[in-house]
Amino acid sequence: MSNFKNVIGHEQIIQHMSTALKNKKISHAYIFEGPNGSGKNMLAKAFAKALECEAGYGDSCNMCRSCHQMDTGNQPDVKWLTHEKPATISVEDVRTQINADMAIKPYSSKYKIYIVDEAEKMNEQAQNALLKTIEEPPEYGIIMLLTNNLEAMLPTILSRCIAFHLKPVDNYKIVEFLEKEYGVPDYKARICAAFSQGVVGKAIQMASSEEFNDLQYHVLNIVKNVHEMDVYEVIEAVKRLSAYKTDINDVIDMMMVWYRDVLILKVTKDANAIVYKDEYRFLMDQAKRSSYEGLNEIIQSLEKAKARLAANVNFDVAMEMMLLVMKEN
Repeated sequence: MSNFKNVIGHEQIIQHMSTALKNKKISHAYIFEGPNGSGKNMLAKAFAKALECEAGYGDSCNMCRSCHQMDTGNQPDVKWLTHEKPATISVEDVRTQINADMAIKPYSSKYKIYIVDEAEKMNEQAQNALLKTIEEPPEYGIIMLLTNNLEAMLPTILSRCIAFHLKPVDNYKIVEFLEKEYGVPDYKARICAAFSQGVVGKAIQMASSEEFNDLQYHVLNIVKNVHEMDVYEVIEAVKRLSAYKTDINDVIDMMMVWYRDVLILKVTKDANAIVYKDEYRFLMDQAKRSSYEGLNEIIQSLEKAKARLAANVNFDVAMEMMLLVMKEN
């Protein structure tokens, strides 16, 4: 069962939705914007469920026919747009699945709701086709666009939608959620929450991954020993990291958490403020021998490595440059 109570964080957005439902001031178009895993799908589904709920009190009741239909994926008046081309939502997708379908009145509910995940994949023609419907929708029509890239959306679309910008969720909420809902041990929940940067889906993915322990072992081996590595050992470390190319941003995020822990200990010496509490001795040793300038250079090198990889710089080159900065500082 999914309703507002099941959503982790995003309290202001939920409050806005709940108030709109109670006051019956519903827009015909919404945008949910945030990184992958931030909760866009869950929020949109919870909002759609509350909109169609027969109780109509600001959230879904989980008891009426519509709520049961939503929970089983059989609500006939809530539709998710699908597209055959993985990288593109075409004008035909929009015309057939939204524009033409919206002309037909709801089957059993007050609204017909259309949810477009990865809305940034709509090409310009698709967005223009959708714009016509957003400008003159039937009274019962509601469109929800989910995206991780607002810049890909036409200004004319953005100006006609109520936009919800999903902010990072507090770490302690993610830790509590992972421990309660997934039975994740405290130390692992803290690490997953920290490196997720407030993205709940990312934390869940990491906590549920069978490769987590293996990944963490290799990351910790590098950050603990990089200062003593010879150049050939750095090159070997790059080769080992190449096995995690698809998860390399996660690897870098875990390294970032480590060096932030080092910096925190150097500044405060407060063991309660760090993520890798079980590695206190190693962290404190690094804090003592590292300078503030050196730690800052390392953190900047991690951020630069991400940027270089995003710009399609050679993987080995980007990793070598990053590890050499870590070694020298």
